[in-house]
Amino acid sequence: MFIAYAAIAVVLALALGTSAFLTFTRNEKLVGGFAELGVPDAWLPRLALAKAAGAAGLLIGLVVPVIGVAAAIGVALYFLGAVVAHVRARDYAIAPAVVLGLAAVAAAVLRITSV
Repeated sequence: MFIAYAAIAVVLALALGTSAFLTFTRNEKLVGGFAELGVPDAWLPRLALAKAAGAAGLLIGLVVPVIGVAAAIGVALYFLGAVVAHVRARDYAIAPAVVLGLAAVAAAVLRITSV
């Protein structure tokens, strides 16, 4: 189970790290997507920090299981919030958020079972 967690954690951390970097640097496409959902610009640094912390926590979770579980749960909740934001804005292009959220749930379950 640990190898499965490691694979999901690394891929998810790469996705989160890339997204955090693009959010921190105010990538036009990404920031435009947040604006369409009604996310205030003032939230962008906090959201980027949450993604970066999730990525770091998943990687630290390779060594410290409780950190990995906590990070995976936090990432799953982040993407649950993303799905809610999309639905509230009547933007039903939620597949990426759902897939990443489910990957985070899988990471949490795999890390719990690999202890």
